[in-house]
Amino acid sequence: MLPDREADDHFVDRNAGWLEEASAEEAIAWTADVFREKWIVASSRQDAVLIDLAVRAKPDAEVVFLDTGYHFAETLGVRDALPLTYRDLRILNVTPDRSVVEQNVFEGVDLFRSDPNRCCLLRKVLPLRRALSGYDAWVTGVRRVDSSARHDFPVVSWDARNGLVKVNPLAAWDDARFNSYIVDNGILQNLLVQEGYLSIGCAPCTVKPLIDGDARSGRWAETGKSECGLHG
Repeated sequence: MLPDREADDHFVDRNAGWLEEASAEEAIAWTADVFREKWIVASSRQDAVLIDLAVRAKPDAEVVFLDTGYHFAETLGVRDALPLTYRDLRILNVTPDRSVVEQNVFEGVDLFRSDPNRCCLLRKVLPLRRALSGYDAWVTGVRRVDSSARHDFPVVSWDARNGLVKVNPLAAWDDARFNSYIVDNGILQNLLVQEGYLSIGCAPCTVKPLIDGDARSGRWAETGKSECGLHG
């Protein structure tokens, strides 16, 4: 088991240097070796690139899906297709405390319009925090090219808010490397990508990228919001 942060302040620092130069495969293999059964993958279901890499290191890898109640049907389709593609994959479907109908009653109708930050908190951030509580590390598909807000994301860091190590094995991948992996390995991909959606979240808060905008410019478009809160 990973020593806690208080017991070993330099655990992440000792590994950060070489992991920055490591391949995505090496970063995930390190995660599987160090954390054994105590790590989990967080994937948006825009594609299965991260999941494909994870199962190469651990065929029965566990993957969390935040079922917000607002997903596109195509996104749910990817979620449901994954067990057919990766037979040993374990999917943890996580839901908020309240259904969409209940949230409309207690928080007001369409909270995603009146207060998108609170909606993300209730339907993503808090459910994920509960899901991560039993793990020592989580692996994400964050890439630095996603947006300017992510350009300096490290491969490995200490996630103080959730109290565990965070690994971003794809951080250095550009779009060419990412798309080549999809083509070369026949990776499952959300059908909306072919329609021009380059960053797919909840349906009410996702449109195609803005002209001259980065991939995430279609998320909460023209609201000034660019992150749901899962990554800071």
